[in-house]
Amino acid sequence: MPRTAAALRLIVPSLWLGLIIGLSLIEAPLKFTAPGITTALGLGIGRIMFTALGIAGWILLAVLVIASLIRPRVRRTDVVLLCAMALMLVLETIVIRPSLNARSDQVVAGNDPGESILHYAYIAAEGVLIVLLVVWIVRAARSLRPAPAVAD
Repeated sequence: MPRTAAALRLIVPSLWLGLIIGLSLIEAPLKFTAPGITTALGLGIGRIMFTALGIAGWILLAVLVIASLIRPRVRRTDVVLLCAMALMLVLETIVIRPSLNARSDQVVAGNDPGESILHYAYIAAEGVLIVLLVVWIVRAARSLRPAPAVAD
């Protein structure tokens, strides 16, 4: 079981990072350049996609927490990283995304909600989450290296 947990501590954040890069950094901006995609349709697709990404993030975080608890002793740095990841998900899920959804409702209804920093806040939260995941992945990969041979 410890080998499986070690593998999960590397695979799960790598998968999560791939989802964020693929959906937040590539798909989200490109969808509005596709022929026939209206602003309302793009916003509707974005809402569904970011909701799914948020759900996947919470599931992947839960798996990562469980995989981290399987080791004999949980490292303090792991706890800090996991808490920071959870904080970013809370910010995105509870604070930022509901306000973005309300703004997209206004746009779809034909209103102009005006300028907002919400998109930048979401991008910042995703950026912090990306950095946290990269740090986690590097640490997890280093922990899988074989121990150095002891000279006689």
